[in-house]
Amino acid sequence: MKTKALFLSLMCLICGCVFAQDAAVSAPAPDLEFNERVHDFGQINEENGKVNTLFEFTNNTNVPITLTNVRASCGCTTPQWSKEPIAPGKKGVITVTYNPKGRPGNFNKSITVTYILAGDTESKTAVVNIKGEVIPAPKPAAE
Repeated sequence: MKTKALFLSLMCLICGCVFAQDAAVSAPAPDLEFNERVHDFGQINEENGKVNTLFEFTNNTNVPITLTNVRASCGCTTPQWSKEPIAPGKKGVITVTYNPKGRPGNFNKSITVTYILAGDTESKTAVVNIKGEVIPAPKPAAE
């Protein structure tokens, strides 16, 4: 009896894995295909001020996409984005500016992109990230 139960459990586990792999293979392409999902600034010097990066994306659908909002996880990060609808197959850009002033050490910030497909009523989201390490500005010499 134990052997049958063990065999049945094992078969269920194997079938579950096979179906999960099949679902992963047939997953649809994302609506927005980004040039990168995470931008690593590496080490940046606080004294050099703000740094920028561009997240380019392609509309992978067959209808125009409009970005309705792009929100950063912190006030130290400011996004700007394409306001016009992006036609199918065309590219859009999100510019992200990070201000390292007063933020020494490692950082990892998320940027949530909210968009809508033409003809849809529900918004969708995608997330990109920036990260790096802020090297503190040198302290003034004490007199």
